[in-house]
Parts: sequence; structure tokens; C-alpha cells
Amino acid sequence: MHRGRRRLRPAVLAAAAACLALTATGCAQVDTTAPSSVRAEAAHGAPARFGTVDCREAKCIALTFDAGPSENSARLLDILKEKKVPATFFLLGKRHIATYPELVKRMAAEGHEVANHTWDHKILTRISDAEIREELKRPNDAIERLIGRRPTLMRPPQGRTDADVHRIAKEQGMAEVLWSVTASDYATTDSALIKKRVLEQSSRDGIILLHDIYQGTVPAVPGIIDALKARGYVFVTVPQLLAPGKAEPGKVYRP
Repeated sequence: MHRGRRRLRPAVLAAAAACLALTATGCAQVDTTAPSSVRAEAAHGAPARFGTVDCREAKCIALTFDAGPSENSARLLDILKEKKVPATFFLLGKRHIATYPELVKRMAAEGHEVANHTWDHKILTRISDAEIREELKRPNDAIERLIGRRPTLMRPPQGRTDADVHRIAKEQGMAEVLWSVTASDYATTDSALIKKRVLEQSSRDGIILLHDIYQGTVPAVPGIIDALKARGYVFVTVPQLLAPGKAEPGKVYRP
């Protein structure tokens, strides 16, 4: 099905930004599935699907980064390697994957989950079905060329999604991943504030949203990791958070 999507007025866009600050699903009526539900529905006694972490027992949390790679990503990868923390990267295509292909390869080689954040950060609920397909397919094609496999996870820009997006994501073999923790790092360069916001919102099975494209974010990451580890958290990728279950294409996941 093809349908047009109206452009939103500035006042509506301002409201959308306010909604984003509160987390995506606080405004849109989106059916989401919690990681704990995915794990509970998996076969009883099944081993954890990824590595040695079993989030049925461990106090897990997932660190995710949107809209890279960028000039800050190499330093971020150094930090994650030093701290032995895996992350999930939702990558943009235009000006990002295409500009930093070696960083995409490094992310995959160092055990991080490489996922899709569209080609040009278009709000998917405002564009045609054909454009949605293009926004999702182009990054997947580019990532597959670089690391040899297609992403199975995607994050819609601003967390804005609807039934059409679900259907097209399913066609392309992808599940959608939202978040439960946001530092609004797009609005501040204060690394201490970013850390404070993350720590205030974090809880078991949390999915933390950060952006390595902003200058205040990467400097905040070591403190976030150290503080959460001190609270007993184990960092995992999104697939590890769901294991022994698995993300189902067309579904939306959020704690």
C-alpha cells in the first residue's frame, strides 16, 4: 500500500520534540514487547544464545548509540574495549556509514551489534511506503557489504513508528528497538549532566539511548559504565538482553 503523509506544522514538531525527551512511546500508542517477556517465552532451560551472559539471572542493561559512526566513534570504541563492554550501534547511512566504513567493520569485529537507523534520518511516519523501504534497505545493503551480514534490528528516528513501519520492517527481516533511558544528549554538551540523567533512569533490562555524534556524550561514557557496574549491572547487546529469546521481525521492543 502506498499512501501520502502530511508535513507537520512547527508547533506539532515542537510537541514531537517534547515527546522525544520523555521517551518515544510516551506519546505514540505503540504495542511494545519487554525483554523479560521475550526471555520468559523462550524454551525452558534453553541456554543463553549469545556468549556467557544469561539475563534471566544477571542484572543486565544495554548501552546503545544512534546516528554514527562519527569522528568520535574511534574513541568510544577504545573506551568500550578497555572497559570490556559490548554495545549496540544503530547506524546512519548517508554521511556516516559511507564516510567511516572502517569504523563499521571495527564495531562488528570487536563484538558490538551493528544495526540500522535509516539512511537519512527521515521520520518514517511522514513518508511513503516506498521511501520507508529505501530508508531501511540502503543502510542494510551498505552494512552487509562491509561486515558480511544484514542487520536484524532497527531504530526508527525519534522512535516514531506505526503499523506501516512495522509491516515494512517485517518485510525486510528487522525488529524495531526503542529505549527506556535517554540523556537528551542532543541538547547539552555537559558530560556530567548526561551521566547524571542516565544513572537516574537506569534499571534492570534498561536500554540506554545515547548519540556518539555529540561532543558531550563520549566523555560521559566511562563514568556511566563504572557507576552502573558498581551497582551490579552487566552490559549486554540488545540480542543478549533478549536471549535465549530472539527479536521477531515486525515487532517493537522496549523495557
